Amino acid sequence: MNQKDTRKETLEFNKLQKRLRRHVGNAIADYNMIEEGDVVMACISGGKDSFAMLDILLNLQKAAPIKFDVVAVNLDQKQPGFPEHILPEYFESLDIPYYIVDKDTYSVVKEKVPEGKTTCGLCSRLRRGTLYSFAEKIGATKLALGHHMDDMVETLFLNMFHGSRLKAMPPKLRSDDGRNVVIRPLTYCREKDLITYAEHKQFPIIPCNLCGSQENLQRQSIKAMLIDWDKKTPGRVEAIFKSLQNVSPSQLADRNLFDFVNLPLDREGDRGEYQFTEATVSSTNIDESLFIDVTNV
Repeated sequence: MNQKDTRKETLEFNKLQKRLRRHVGNAIADYNMIEEGDVVMACISGGKDSFAMLDILLNLQKAAPIKFDVVAVNLDQKQPGFPEHILPEYFESLDIPYYIVDKDTYSVVKEKVPEGKTTCGLCSRLRRGTLYSFAEKIGATKLALGHHMDDMVETLFLNMFHGSRLKAMPPKLRSDDGRNVVIRPLTYCREKDLITYAEHKQFPIIPCNLCGSQENLQRQSIKAMLIDWDKKTPGRVEAIFKSLQNVSPSQLADRNLFDFVNLPLDREGDRGEYQFTEATVSSTNIDESLFIDVTNV
């Protein structure tokens, strides 16, 4: 690579880095993800997304107008072949506080899930439960997960197609046990940007298929669909995500969100776009041939 190409690559990366940091900063501000004095437990799996999240959070921590702590936590699920040395060495190179939590969820999953079935669901639930408990133990006030915009849109379609629910991933939520707040700082970030970022930063990525399980085939199918859409119509994924921020319950069909049974009429004030007076109606020429004789329908 010549000097000109090197300069161009550096310039492109700097633009990408600024964009990702801006996206994370905006998401944190929009959803009040991190507050003064928070202890943020960054959950690091060893994948590109969690590495990028940690890197960006540490950078924002230095420039943020508020003070907060970041603690890196990895759950060692005792998968065969898991390189136990990689994450501790990486955390130590950053000189940040970290914990490695040992919990053999791998054996539990292998025992409970029949051969050939996807283990991701049970594995994820066991992992969440362990991390929630550990967060309380170390006094963490927020749990940061590395889900990005693509994950959220994929989850929306996964629930629509296979669960008959209009449900995605929220940027911030209270955990099911009501004792933890989960945040997703990468909410506004695209996966393709995170891939490029991770490659440039040369994070020590740990393969996610050590357990031998393949990613949920339904999610794979939806991911492929979105990639195809992205190629044919750039910006569509962002538009779908934006729709999650602009929900109109009265324009859907969920009776729990909107009272369709008791629709009140307000005819005392504004009557809508068209307001007719007697004079208006009498002076309007109407072609009666346009009316349908309902007696013959």
